[in-house]
Amino acid sequence: MGVPAVSLSGLIKSYGQGKPVLKGIDLEIQPGEFFTMLGPSGSGKTTTLRLIGGFELPNAGQIKLSGQDVTGLPPYKRDVNTMFQDYALFPHMSLCDNVAYGMKMSGVPAAERAERARQALAMVHLDAVSDRRPSQLSGGQRQRVALARALVNKPALILLDEPLGALDLKLRREMQIELKRIQKQTGITFVYVTHDQEEALSMSDRIAVFSEGVIEQIGTPQELYERPASSFVARFLGSSSILEGEDGRAILLRPENVRVETQGYQKTPNEVIFPGVIEEISYLGPVTRCHVRAEGNGTSVIAMLPSRTARNLGENTAVVAVWTKDVAYPLPR
Repeated sequence: MGVPAVSLSGLIKSYGQGKPVLKGIDLEIQPGEFFTMLGPSGSGKTTTLRLIGGFELPNAGQIKLSGQDVTGLPPYKRDVNTMFQDYALFPHMSLCDNVAYGMKMSGVPAAERAERARQALAMVHLDAVSDRRPSQLSGGQRQRVALARALVNKPALILLDEPLGALDLKLRREMQIELKRIQKQTGITFVYVTHDQEEALSMSDRIAVFSEGVIEQIGTPQELYERPASSFVARFLGSSSILEGEDGRAILLRPENVRVETQGYQKTPNEVIFPGVIEEISYLGPVTRCHVRAEGNGTSVIAMLPSRTARNLGENTAVVAVWTKDVAYPLPR
């Protein structure tokens, strides 16, 4: 494996006399990766992004980009472009002029910057409307202009701080596909910050899960979902049920591995049954989510069922949740 696109060593960051926002972040991101930093608000993911971009300086630790120590360098001396949730487009400029603005400030000749801006807009399917103003665009189109502006100089690294947060659900999903397509097409390393677990799982090559200034786990979406390293990762990444296993160790059950049967169901030797009542049922279109609560101790299990098989179920229905022993993942102690 070659030189990492990003290498963070022992990053510590605090503001004033408060407790550290980052408590020693170690992280390597490889060239060409779509890497996501995922976590709840206040977990340290955006601060880490700002340190990589040079908008903040660490109290301790080192930042290397493509092997070069850039820890103390300002943003304009780093081969990085950043795309924020607030697209910060100039309202009085055309789309083409917005995209070309950075090149103009760098002294790129007019003909060259116009051609490069046109190519960048074509990549995001907006070259046909390059003469329009931002106010004439939808939210998704403005997001694409901001992306074209970040791409036009072909940086080694693009930082994206929750860029889809202002979009509605349908448009956000369309733009997830578009961002992934462009990242693969250009080969540029993307570092993406989000608190949306589904977004992270669907777009990323690898994910770092942040919690209270530390990284809980780094891995592929499949590794994090199927083999979480802690109960925090298990709970944060997707729906889950965490129960006490036969040996007293916590086990993880994903809802798609749990089914619901009527009371009196006779289990096989490889199955575990969980008698209870449905305390909550949610129709989600193709699937229905059921929370089955055990009588007495209040423990509950989540099951995700095909909606066609859940038509006769309702709240307070007495049922048995069932799963096979092999799908119960023992969490690390």
